[in-house]
Amino acid sequence: MPPEQIVALLQWYADMGVDVAIGDEPLDRFAESAQATPASSLMRSAPNPDPARRPPAATAQPRMASPAPTLLTTSPDAVELAAREQARSARTLDELRDLLERFDGCALKATANRLVFADGAPDAKVMFVGEAPGRDEDIQGKPFVGRSGQLLDRMLTAIGLDRTKAYIANVVPWRPPGNRDPTPQETTICRPFIERQIELVAPKVLVCLGARSAQALLGVTDGILKLRGRWLDYDLGGQRIRAIATLHPAYLLRQPVQKRLAWRDFRAIRTALEQDAP
Repeated sequence: MPPEQIVALLQWYADMGVDVAIGDEPLDRFAESAQATPASSLMRSAPNPDPARRPPAATAQPRMASPAPTLLTTSPDAVELAAREQARSARTLDELRDLLERFDGCALKATANRLVFADGAPDAKVMFVGEAPGRDEDIQGKPFVGRSGQLLDRMLTAIGLDRTKAYIANVVPWRPPGNRDPTPQETTICRPFIERQIELVAPKVLVCLGARSAQALLGVTDGILKLRGRWLDYDLGGQRIRAIATLHPAYLLRQPVQKRLAWRDFRAIRTALEQDAP
């Protein structure tokens, strides 16, 4: 195979999410299948026994009941309840991070390289929440560090902010395989942790990056182009804070013409922070 085709194939694998080897040696599953002999062929090749040589039938013995199989799974409702109880018990962001490191209720943890908890200042007045980490975030363990993160940094700079003045996280803290969207069940399981994270940071302004983040945190169903730019209320433990949804930086990389809409949203965020300044 020519080198350029090999490079193209490897790039295709990376785009599909196959970017980490899970074994030290390659396995040829086709060879294994060829070597395996189907049980049906063994049955066909076995000679029919001579009825005259059959041993006398043994006296039937009562069979012991097999033990019931141990259930290795838990119902989604039970997992969500456990996640909510654990999240509620965290008194600090460090405790919440430790709880997530030990939490095994979300299957994404088994396929991700590491937990992507947060980045920025825990005492920031503005908190940005995306949907889930991507490949670069999964490698570095920080949210928004790839191309979309670099764009987010430039957008923050444009309104006088940076990562020392903002707090950044995701609804789902583990990368879904192949950068697919998190399933509703995965989002539901992880939501108590991001809600507790928002409570502990207690920002003055909450910014949802993308429709899925807004739908998970604000309880809305509209698409992002209809939802963006509208100020909503977020219930912060009995206290309401201002929340707004805007276009996700990854979407802006695909649709650069929409950056003008995001710029309007970020100017509104800047105005809200200035109004809240002492």
